[in-house]
This record gives sequence, C-alpha cells and structure tokens, in this order.
Amino acid sequence: MRLTEAHREAGPKSNRTIPLRCLSVPHHDNTPAGKVGAMRAGKNCTSVQSGAHSTCSLFLTVLAVGACVAVGACKKSAPFPAQAVKVPSPAPQGMAWIPPGLFFMGSDDPMYPDAQPVHPVKLKGFWIDTTEVTNLAFQRFVDATGFRTIAEQAPRPEDFPHVPPEALVAGSVAFHPPDHDVMLDDHSQWWTYEAGVNWRHPEGPESSLEGRMDHPVVHVAWTDAQAFCAWANKHLPTEAEWEYGARGGLDRKRFAWGDDPKPGKQWVANVWQGRFPSENKAEDGFVATAPVAHYKANAYGLYDVAGNVWEWTADLYRPDYYAQSPPENPLGPASAHDRQEPGVQKRVMRGGSFLCSDLYCVRYAVGARGKGAPDTGSSHLGFRCAQSAD
Repeated sequence: MRLTEAHREAGPKSNRTIPLRCLSVPHHDNTPAGKVGAMRAGKNCTSVQSGAHSTCSLFLTVLAVGACVAVGACKKSAPFPAQAVKVPSPAPQGMAWIPPGLFFMGSDDPMYPDAQPVHPVKLKGFWIDTTEVTNLAFQRFVDATGFRTIAEQAPRPEDFPHVPPEALVAGSVAFHPPDHDVMLDDHSQWWTYEAGVNWRHPEGPESSLEGRMDHPVVHVAWTDAQAFCAWANKHLPTEAEWEYGARGGLDRKRFAWGDDPKPGKQWVANVWQGRFPSENKAEDGFVATAPVAHYKANAYGLYDVAGNVWEWTADLYRPDYYAQSPPENPLGPASAHDRQEPGVQKRVMRGGSFLCSDLYCVRYAVGARGKGAPDTGSSHLGFRCAQSAD
C-alpha cells in the first residue's frame, strides 16, 4: 500500500514499520504516499505517506472555446447551457442524469499546477451516483459475491521480498491525529498502516460500522471500487465526468457551490476545522465521515462532491495530462507518472475529504486533483459509480 497526498490527512500509528500496500491516497489532502508501489518496485517499504448563456457565443466549437480561453475573452459569468437532450428512461435507482455539454476543466489556482491549464471539454451525457457508495451498499455487494477487499488480504511475500514475513499482515492506512502541534512536512506523524483495519473496521479491529451504514465506505482500493462498479453494471467515472458532474453547471467556480468557502458563514461540506492535524474543532458536526447526502446537493443532484471522502476515478494520473488531453470525452492518459513515485501506476482521486483543511491541502476545491496507488485504501477514501447512457 502507498500513502499518497490524500494520506497527509489520515492514518493510525503503529509501533512498527508495516508493509503498507503503500497507501495510494490523494496526494493533496495531507496523506502519506503509497507503499505498495514502492514495495513492488523492489524498494524497502517504509511509512508514508441549464443555466444562462455564457458571454462566449453558444455556437463556439471546442476549438473556438480554446481560443477564447487563450485570449481571456470568456468571462466567468454563467455556465454554458447543456444540450437539450431527452433524458433516457427509466432512470437507474440512485443515479442522476448529467446532460451532454461543454465545460471548462481544471483550475488556474497556482496551488494546483497539475490541474492546469484550464481547458474546454465536451462530454456525452451519462448517469452518475447521487451519493458516494455507502457501507450498506458495499455490504450487499460483499454478501452477494463473497468479495474480499485488498485490506482484508495479507500481502504476498513474493510481492514484497524486502519486508519481513511477520510484517506482512492484512490492514490499511489509518489516520491518528497527534496530541500536539507538528510540522506538516512529515505525514507519517498522522498516517500509519494498521493491522486489522479495513472497511468493516475503519478505526481498527475493535471498531465497527454500527450507526454508520449510511456513511461512505472507506478503506477501499481502486481495484475494490472497480469490482463493485462492475458488479452493479456500472463503471468508475472518468476524471472529466466526475468534475463535470461535480460542478453542477457552474462555470469555473473555485468550489462546487461557488467561490466562497463558507457561504452565509455556514459549512456546506464535511471538511477539517482547526489546526491540522492536532486540533479538530468539528464545527460542521463531524469528526470523521458524515452520512451521505447530509449537505445540500448541487444543481445536478449530486451530494458530497467536496469533502467527506476522496473518490476514485477511472483515469491514470499524470501531472501534465491537461496540456494534451483531447477536447472530447477524454479517458485519461495511456500511462501514469508521478514525479514523487515514478513507476507507480497511480489513479486520479477527486473531491477532497474530511481531512482537507482551508489551511493545509484545500483539495476539496472542485478543480483540484489527488492521486493514489490502485492497491491502497485509507480512512478517507471512497468512490461513486457512473453509467453510460447507451
């Protein structure tokens, strides 16, 4: 397992170095980088880490919009109207229809260089889950299939030849906040690989899901999420699908609800309040995950696209992909690359989590990106599924 950016926000501590499947969690919300990838690379595995018209003409083609962006002629006023297309029926249970249309993807915030340049993307219509997959839904999947997540299986010695056999135990990356202020340059101070942690026992072997069946499932690796979506006759959304749905028709706003992080002085997403990682004021009412759909949905009917838990997408991760992404229905790059962990085939994660702070990470901004190794889950990582219209 690998600890990634997302892990800079969460993870229980252990009194020994454990062969994390190198937590592959979003690299931008205080999470440790993955270990599994490092192990599989033959390295020692150590602790890690339809709104109004826009000012641009409705008849602009994607290329024309690109030119508009280049000269700064497109103002951030109102979204491009979605195409008038009949909604397919019947509607899949628990899913929202996202109409075909054009939107600007990415962020011009210098904090997110891998989300640049902002670029126009045209997508076909699709369905997407209105909420993150819950513990109840995942339980039904497991009951029907007997599926075991990566966190429930002990790492194989042949995959981690440099790790002592006694350290190859089933577990996951968990968040354990220190009881004092710490420097923010070492996320192993709050993230650790812990034996016995998995989706059924999110805080450790003695914890359970009691009272949390309507919370998002966590400690799921990318491969686990992919298996669930396939069982449900769905798929993980592409990164472009995810962002288009999350924006809810708003044009180039910083957050899914607008530019104000706290509109009306009210928290509108489950994120961290206080000094990260030692002080959690829980002003939003939640110390960790919140029930799905607790906060208001966006204009497309999607809940929790900011905060709560990071969400896996289908795309491989490259920091330079936006400069070469195709303008229509992009599926992500053909290969992955992360300068921090070359050789690890990381996947894109989106949305931020309850560990994202406005002082550290801020990856719950709608255009921001995260990344993680596909064989690693963590305390703040979940997913939702999508479905094609045809």
